[in-house]
Amino acid sequence: MSFNIRKLYHNRKLKNSLSHGWMSFCLVVVILMPFIIGIGLLIKSAPLLEDHSLFKILFSSKWKPLSGHFGMLPFIISSLWVTFLAILISGPICLLSAIHLTQYAPRRVLSVVRPVIDILAGIPSVIYGVWGILVVVPFVSELAKDLLGKSVSGYSLLSGAIVLSIMVIPFVLNILIEVFKTIPDELTEVSLSMGMSRWEVIKWVTIRKAFPGIISAFSLGISRAFGETIAVLLVVGNVIKIPTGVFQEGYPLPALIANNYGEMQSIPLYEAALMLSALVLFVVVLLFNFASRLAIIRFEKRI
Repeated sequence: MSFNIRKLYHNRKLKNSLSHGWMSFCLVVVILMPFIIGIGLLIKSAPLLEDHSLFKILFSSKWKPLSGHFGMLPFIISSLWVTFLAILISGPICLLSAIHLTQYAPRRVLSVVRPVIDILAGIPSVIYGVWGILVVVPFVSELAKDLLGKSVSGYSLLSGAIVLSIMVIPFVLNILIEVFKTIPDELTEVSLSMGMSRWEVIKWVTIRKAFPGIISAFSLGISRAFGETIAVLLVVGNVIKIPTGVFQEGYPLPALIANNYGEMQSIPLYEAALMLSALVLFVVVLLFNFASRLAIIRFEKRI
């Protein structure tokens, strides 16, 4: 009897060790993945960095690969323009929609809206891009004609931002709904019992309590928007210049990579330049996520 118990104990111990081992291995892979991606991109970018200074590449607006000029400033500025405009459009929509669905609307409304949000999140980006060509581009063209008094094609930063904002909404909204649902009902009830109005409770209690989650949701949305490719590529115009207005064409970094990767073999250092642009994209997203995490930690310490 004691032999069977000892055998059973050793079998369970072995299973626990194996389970712990493969789970630890998976965790290490997840942790190392960003470093592996970054190192790989850096190695592929090295030939360009050997012949050109990083400062000149990042802050030069001259992109002529055939002449050996790989200035990325127009692409970086275009990416920042599109991302900023997309979050500026989608941010208030997501936040106010999440507040309404979790604080005001009946539960059945949320149960109906939730599948619609999931459907929007599952639509391929190329569909959004085609929809942007058919609907958003003509709308922006007419808007520019009314506001500026001149005819433009409609392929612009604003078109890309509108399409991108619609793509970002389901991801950010889903997270915000979950964040607001984690706020204890007792906290709201106590605040209401002290004489605060419903909106005062939301403004001074609910949003304050959910603020770290709100930052996380928007940082995810910005990361998603900054790296989106196909939908933006179809409507943004893809003109290499530093844009100075929302109705002008742009050329974001993801579009540069997607448009030109097949041509890299015939031009010296072209592959390295595209890999460096991917590395810049990767580093910007990492830095922004890191800054968002620091902001969350500081806010949590303050409260």
